[in-house]
Amino acid sequence: MKFLTGIVLALAALGWSTSPATDTEIDRLLQSLKTSGCKFERNGTWYEAAKAVEHLGGKRDYFRKKDKIRTPEDFIRLAATESSMSCKPYHVACPDKPVVESYAWLTAELSRIRGQQPARPQRP
Repeated sequence: MKFLTGIVLALAALGWSTSPATDTEIDRLLQSLKTSGCKFERNGTWYEAAKAVEHLGGKRDYFRKKDKIRTPEDFIRLAATESSMSCKPYHVACPDKPVVESYAWLTAELSRIRGQQPARPQRP
């Protein structure tokens, strides 16, 4: 029994990490936002995409340490959809396009990255 407890504790200490494929897709998603020319709104303030990517990267690190991100969809849902403090949704404004919630923009972009036709995203 002590042996089994030791293994469980060792695995817990190591934590689960995201797969390389998941990390790559999230990195590509953040790079797409960074180079999009779009603005990103959180809590009523609009930011350049590069600044938004810094913020979302910090949230990604936070949720990864808590072993909450296993897929890019987890990242979008947990870190990139709304403010953890105010629960207000994030928005994306791209040139010559209507403002959309970040969930919709990021989900469509993930589909594009994966080479799929963007599905009509539903807000969680």
